[in-house]
Amino acid sequence: MEEKLKLLLCEDDENLGLLLREYLQAKGYDTDLFTDGEAGYKGFVKEKYDLCILDVMMPKKDGITLVKDIRAINSDIPIIFLTAKNMKDDVVEGFKAGADDYITKPFSMEELVLRIDAIFRRVKGRKSKEQQVYQFGNMEFNTQTQYLNINGEGTKLTTKESELLSLLCAHANDILERSYALKQIWADDNYFNARSMDVYITKLRKLLKGEPSIEIINIHGKGYKLITPTDGEQANAE
Repeated sequence: MEEKLKLLLCEDDENLGLLLREYLQAKGYDTDLFTDGEAGYKGFVKEKYDLCILDVMMPKKDGITLVKDIRAINSDIPIIFLTAKNMKDDVVEGFKAGADDYITKPFSMEELVLRIDAIFRRVKGRKSKEQQVYQFGNMEFNTQTQYLNINGEGTKLTTKESELLSLLCAHANDILERSYALKQIWADDNYFNARSMDVYITKLRKLLKGEPSIEIINIHGKGYKLITPTDGEQANAE
């Protein structure tokens, strides 16, 4: 049985939010509802989502800020934002922040589902074009074959090692949130999975020692960062 696509819905109008969640679930989408931007952000870093639907006007953290925060963690996840009628500035700011689409209130729930379906068709269509090989300095990593080559010496990675290195490479020189990585690879950010990820980080550090210009550093309280030759900052592991 195909796993349901999971949506994050952030809407501070609780009645509208409940109606939307019920409708989306009836259409086959597993949907989590949050009623403010801060709760939505916390939910995002703890779960693995396929698409986000965000209201612009929300307490604690507005939708535009939330889009930016989500994009800092995941540059690829599709985002649709909900805005009031005639709020053109919201539309412009939303796209600048990283939203993929928008819909103005009041709207037809059927139209929202059609937009979601259209986005997923586009995402599916570009899957084959996703980056398969990362090259930083004298390191080359093929995500499909799970083969890491440094200075001519090759190593076949395990699936977990490959998945973790893929995330680090995709977020190169940016923070890879710890909770996000755990959800993406282990599907749960519990203590035992966290300890397991620490072990894999240690293994990857040893493998990358052959290329001194590349380094995995700890970002205290947040996660990890893969420092590559394209990044000018100097940082030391915590």
